[in-house]
Amino acid sequence: MFIDQARIFVKAGAGGNGCTSFVCSKIVKRGKADGGYGGDGGNVILQASKNMNTLLDFHYNKHFKAERGLHGSSNNKTGKAGKDLFIPVPCGTIIKDIETGLFLRDLVEDGQTLIIAKGGKGGKGNSKGRDALPGGTPEEREISLELKLIADIGIIGYPNAGKSTFISSVSRAKSKAASYPFTTKVPILGIVKHFDSILTFADMPGLIDGAHSGKGLGDRFLKHIERTKMLLHMVDISMVERKDPYQDLLNIDRELELYGHEISSKPKIIVFNKVDTLQDRSIIKKIEKKLGQKVFVISSVTKEGIKELLDAIFEMAV
Repeated sequence: MFIDQARIFVKAGAGGNGCTSFVCSKIVKRGKADGGYGGDGGNVILQASKNMNTLLDFHYNKHFKAERGLHGSSNNKTGKAGKDLFIPVPCGTIIKDIETGLFLRDLVEDGQTLIIAKGGKGGKGNSKGRDALPGGTPEEREISLELKLIADIGIIGYPNAGKSTFISSVSRAKSKAASYPFTTKVPILGIVKHFDSILTFADMPGLIDGAHSGKGLGDRFLKHIERTKMLLHMVDISMVERKDPYQDLLNIDRELELYGHEISSKPKIIVFNKVDTLQDRSIIKKIEKKLGQKVFVISSVTKEGIKELLDAIFEMAV
């Protein structure tokens, strides 16, 4: 299951209490103070991980707490510090504080960390002639996590344009493909190796008119191509379900412009898919002339044009 939004509660560890203790003997009933310091509480730390691509784990586990520090003891012994709690999140996770609404960090690179809640300081013991103090109060907060996938290529288009079949044919991505629309309901990542280079492709669920304003969850999907280097706009050229490929191109381009975030200005390759079902290919030249640019023609089923398309993509993106 692909989950790209979550809310969690985090609490760091409390500091251990300082110790009140005096050296005692048969002769001296209350000698020199020797109470040790309490240990610091553990921090809660978010850490980006390339091995995750969904926030699904936080759908079931919403509360996280680091270890508290142990109390100080006599003979100037400091309590053991609580262990930091590391919480892995996918690369591309945006963190915000729910109470204040403040943006905290965008964890993009693998291994990047953010201390989201600091542990309480250990309380001072009485060893230096002062009263012992209790451990410090730990930080706690509720935060929101929002994932924006990090991929090189974003594949966009209307439902049933053949995006899933394409990504399955060039990578090991398990994207459901069928002859009816909306078979892809969440973004799917696929790793494509071409000669000595590797790129990550993101197969987006089909967009529909009004996607920029949230229709068909379009705004939720569009955010996942904000980080891509370029777009692959795939169009069903069979004209079985949709009769005007040129208008389809214009409609999706308009959705990108209305959504904003500079998506429409990204480099883009236009691909006409399902050419194996097309009886008269003269329509392709006519559309190319209207667009004033080259259009790649492929069949994800017969593999026609796939190599030429990958050559172009890798030349532009690598």
